[in-house]
Order: sequence, then C-alpha cells, then structure tokens
Amino acid sequence: MLEYLYFPHDISTFGPQVDWLFELIFWIVIVVWIAVMIAMLVFMIRYRARPGRKAQYIEGNSRLEIVWTMATAAILVALAFMSRSTWADIKEHGPPGEVFFLVNAKQFNWEFTYPGPGGKFGAKHDLTIENEMHVPVNKVVRIDLTSRDVIHSFFVPNLRLKQDVVPGHVIHVWFEATETGQYEIACAELCGFGHSGMKASLTVQSQEDFDKWLKDQYAHPPAPPAPAAPAAPPQGASPR
Repeated sequence: MLEYLYFPHDISTFGPQVDWLFELIFWIVIVVWIAVMIAMLVFMIRYRARPGRKAQYIEGNSRLEIVWTMATAAILVALAFMSRSTWADIKEHGPPGEVFFLVNAKQFNWEFTYPGPGGKFGAKHDLTIENEMHVPVNKVVRIDLTSRDVIHSFFVPNLRLKQDVVPGHVIHVWFEATETGQYEIACAELCGFGHSGMKASLTVQSQEDFDKWLKDQYAHPPAPPAPAAPAAPPQGASPR
C-alpha cells in the first residue's frame, strides 16, 4: 500500500521485506497517534475550565507509567527481532555475485569501474565510467564501495538500497534487480556544496543488451575521469 502512496516502485528481490517492515512501523505509529489524539481530545473536553470548578492537583500513576513504558519497550524489541533476518540477508549474507563493480565516490560524482573482458579487476582493460551504471536484469550484482574524500551515501530508492561510503574503507553491498528500466542513484549524505547534484543513472537491461553495451564500451572506452581537485582553503586562511 505504501509503495503506491509514498515509495518509488520496487525492483529489488529484498524490497518486499523492507517495505513490509516500513508498513508495519507505519501502522503502529498511526494506531498510537490516533489513540493519543482521542485521549487528548477527551481530556480537553472533560477537564476544561468551567465556572465554579476548581483546579485539582493530580499525582502521577506509577502503575500506568510502567505499563506504557513496558509496552513501548516490548514493541521496539519485537521490531528489532523481526528486522534482524532482513538486515542479515541484505547486509551480512546474500547470494554469490554474478556481476561485479567497484564504485568510487568523490565530490561530486560516482565512478563505476567494470572489470576487464576477462572478468577480473586490476588489468589495464578495466573500464571506469562516471555517473552511469548498467547491470543485467535478474542477476546478483555485488559492489565494492569506497570514497576518495568524505563520507557519501550510495542510495538507489527503487532498489531499497542505501549504504554509507566511507573513505579508507571498502564496503560490500549487493542487489538483484527484477525489472528493466532506468533509475536514479543519489548521494544521501550531505557531502559538500555540490551534494544535491551528485546523481547517477542505473540502467537495468536484458543480458543480451548489457553484453552488447559493455562490448561497445570496451571497443570505444570513454576518457578517464579527471582527478579530484584539491579542496580550497577556507577564506581568510593563509596557505602553509
């Protein structure tokens, strides 16, 4: 239901699990909000100021406070246990990869490196393209994420995939897209003045179209990405 109201269309194999948890939390919040609003309206009407009525000092009810505190804690613990398996499937385990990428974040672009024609990284035929990622449909894609400069966040809403990208660390993520099409990749971490424009496109293709596109890129490789410019010193700071 929430997908049609708020969420972008899901194209990920683990998307339904993520959406189900969001919907469960959403309806818990809605029920609690309605109960609180009804109680507030009842109290406002019942205990409103009226002529001849004196205000009363009412002490707290320890038993009631313990009950609602324990109920809230029980809900949070239950949600933690229910989400543990989903978290493990997405972040810890996952199926073996069939397609592999290196993704390097920098202010303010994404660099996607495809392995050479032999399928291995480190060769001179590795292919690096800025802001354009192509993957085959119904294939497990594994990505090694890292950053050149500051913390970024690799966010593909249609895949329900979000992962911080930390300089000096290589972080592994995976996904399997179930529908062809073009989707947005964004940075979800405030990373500098150009943060809002740090976008890329994800193109999900049939295996045949993906192989054809990749072969054409190997035959006519794009110009290598420009090196990242050094950060300018703050205004008023004298260079050392």
